[in-house]
Amino acid sequence: MKKLLSVLLFLPLFSLAQVPSEGLITVEFNAPFSNTKCEYLDELNDCDKLRIDISKDPKVGPKYKIAVVPTLIIFKEGEEVGRFQANIMMQLEATREEVQEKIDEILMEDF
Repeated sequence: MKKLLSVLLFLPLFSLAQVPSEGLITVEFNAPFSNTKCEYLDELNDCDKLRIDISKDPKVGPKYKIAVVPTLIIFKEGEEVGRFQANIMMQLEATREEVQEKIDEILMEDF
């Protein structure tokens, strides 16, 4: 019982939000207070998609250097290869076409 209690006490120290370290993935980092989201995230092609609520884990924002929400980050094999941040009004100005163009560019680098 004592060991179980020790494990439970340390669980909050670990980040709940992990970006996969394999493949190409576009991640939207956001929080409920922004009252906005990336409407076209699910429409992006040739990559996995993930939404992470930074308010659920206070370590996520600093870990991924999130200065404003929403922020889209494209990761390839766990490394950041593209970033699109919202403006001061918490509006993402990058269009679906711009983000998709970056994804396509990253994919073409492998050929």
